[in-house]
Amino acid sequence: MITIIKQATIVNEGKQFVGDVLLRDGRIEKIGNQLEVPANAREINAEGLHLLPGAIDDQVHFREPGLTHKANIHSEARAAVAGGVTSFMEMPNTVPAALTQELLEEKYTIGANNSVANYSFFMGVSNDNVEEVLKTNKKKNEVAGIKIFMGSSTGNMLVDNYVVLNKIFGQAEMLIATHCEDERIITANKLLYPDADDASFHPLIRNAEACFESSFSAVQLAKQNDTRLHILHISTAKELQLFSNMMPLAEKRITNEVCVHHLHFTADDYARLGNLIKCNPAIKAPENKEALWKALLDDTLDIIATDHAPHTWDEKQQAYSQAPAGLPLVQHSVLLMLYYVQQGKISIEKVVEKMAHAPAICFQIKDRGYIREGYYADLVLVDLKKEYTVSKENILYRCGWSPMEGMTLPASITHTFVNGNIVYENGEVIENNKGMRLEFQRD
Repeated sequence: MITIIKQATIVNEGKQFVGDVLLRDGRIEKIGNQLEVPANAREINAEGLHLLPGAIDDQVHFREPGLTHKANIHSEARAAVAGGVTSFMEMPNTVPAALTQELLEEKYTIGANNSVANYSFFMGVSNDNVEEVLKTNKKKNEVAGIKIFMGSSTGNMLVDNYVVLNKIFGQAEMLIATHCEDERIITANKLLYPDADDASFHPLIRNAEACFESSFSAVQLAKQNDTRLHILHISTAKELQLFSNMMPLAEKRITNEVCVHHLHFTADDYARLGNLIKCNPAIKAPENKEALWKALLDDTLDIIATDHAPHTWDEKQQAYSQAPAGLPLVQHSVLLMLYYVQQGKISIEKVVEKMAHAPAICFQIKDRGYIREGYYADLVLVDLKKEYTVSKENILYRCGWSPMEGMTLPASITHTFVNGNIVYENGEVIENNKGMRLEFQRD
């Protein structure tokens, strides 16, 4: 398939410029001005539109296998490409959890058969599967990483055995991603609030101290073992002291991400949204949001992701203590960040850096994350002048709801390309082609 995108405003590697991009056989063949239109090529007039590299979301929960009443890889990948996310890395806390090499490969088979976006999956860790986890070393260029829940979340995957943690941190030859919340602190906090009956208690129970102590432990383990550590969903001002912005991302051994909901919501929003924004780690007091924004802009925070974690509407309507944690976000993350571009909070170049370039650098993804000749053509065309209102009619999540319903965003995605194929165009997902398994370039 040959496509030429004409006269787009290209946003890439800290610059904006108007140009043409020629796509052939899944890759970007040429970038330039007034490129000749090849015979049999589809020409897209992108004058007035912005062309971005597709976002790479390093943390999603697509719920397959075993939890497909909430979501599946097919439905959520469709939502992803509609939102400008062309590649995702999915977490292991499914049913069964991805705790063996065979179960992990079964998820790759599901992805190959059902995902319109590019995909990768994390190997899961429990207190009793160390040897199975370490087999992943042989697949370090084929698997996103190793995921450790150092705090409990959806699924029974808490790893609190320090013999296990030391062995994995000491012997893993690839990136370890951690969910950091200290379970002992959370348990003690629950005793302080025995009558907690609504989501406003969530940031008091799963508080900043619980996040900091667990993140501190992970950083110490990584430093002792020179482990490549990536801490997911930083949510507190206090944790920021554990990270540095004094070196390029490619040289960091300890990296992190911030999620869009921690940049957008605060604890003040529980009164309006309740369990709909209950998630782990919790959305916290406004001063944390302010600190996260500052750290994002000065590169203390490395990546913007979603932790997309859908649950059904009925599940979320349960009492606070029974309602599961997590919220659906992957369809709206790019547009939400473009809302903050419009607000003057962040530049569009910085959004591209944190949502496309940085994940590619951090995970050492091969030939993706940039608009470069020879790279895969994972691209997004955006109309910054066409508003988009989130509504049940345009939500593609299987769960059918979003905490952002009713919000009008200042931009719309017109086209999404995955490996040079148009997979989303003017409101319609096109499923003629499937995504590819991500490859990594690790020593």
